[in-house]
Amino acid sequence: MVSSADLDLSPCPLCGSEERHENVYVFPPFAVARCRRCRLWYLHPRLAEPAMHAQYEDDSYFEGGAAGYSSYQAQERTLRPTFRRFLAELDRRGMTGGRLLEVGCAYGFFLDEARSRFAHRTGTDYSPAALEKARGRADRVILGGTAQIPSDAAGELFDCIAVIHVIEHIYDPVDFLRTLAGHLRPGGWMVLATPDMGSPWRPLMRYRWPFFKIPEHVTYFDRRTLGELLRRSGYETVQSLPYASVFSLDLIGEKLGIRMPAALRNRQLWLPATTIAAAGRKPQTTS
Repeated sequence: MVSSADLDLSPCPLCGSEERHENVYVFPPFAVARCRRCRLWYLHPRLAEPAMHAQYEDDSYFEGGAAGYSSYQAQERTLRPTFRRFLAELDRRGMTGGRLLEVGCAYGFFLDEARSRFAHRTGTDYSPAALEKARGRADRVILGGTAQIPSDAAGELFDCIAVIHVIEHIYDPVDFLRTLAGHLRPGGWMVLATPDMGSPWRPLMRYRWPFFKIPEHVTYFDRRTLGELLRRSGYETVQSLPYASVFSLDLIGEKLGIRMPAALRNRQLWLPATTIAAAGRKPQTTS
């Protein structure tokens, strides 16, 4: 149960407009709106940010809590090949090497897969329990958000910052990416991956689209608005990246409310158009 005091009304998180198409999808007491100006989809009303952060800090968030994942650990066998393929794409585009920061690293599967592609790997998360699992998979882990990342003065600039299935949780994504730019070297890459609101799966599945994770997903991007987010946040050379995802049939069945036969649960399937990714470069000089 959510009281009205726990709800937050906001302008568009991307462009700040108050003009919107309201109640496009309704999940009482929450609803998804769409900005009339920039066309971003976002949760309106949404759960107040402090209440949502309390969920992220709860040790049960990744394993069967009221919010979050039924079991993040169970997804390791599909997340790792997904991350390996994405890292190979980053490597092909010259976005690897040097120091990597992953914001919202969870159990550290991406950081572990990045071991051979970066000289140093740091991860952050709000969950102490998640970071205990990530500790052996990274060179360093940091409990908390952007405020806990050491400042530039401490010599902690990164060559690449990865924000994978996190930006959709962020209440002020433009400010978030501008803050992270302060931890990125000039010419370094900001890499985002997020559910694809422009996917054909969403209108086909409507309310059963699995990325309507209410109330934790507060913004919903398509390729155009994800690129616009990077540009509005001060990044240049913005480009879309391919991002292929593999899922177990067991997880697909869970999202669809279908119980898969035991013989099929461990089978894996690569699904297109579930996640979009984009990258932008921090300018070499700032005006």
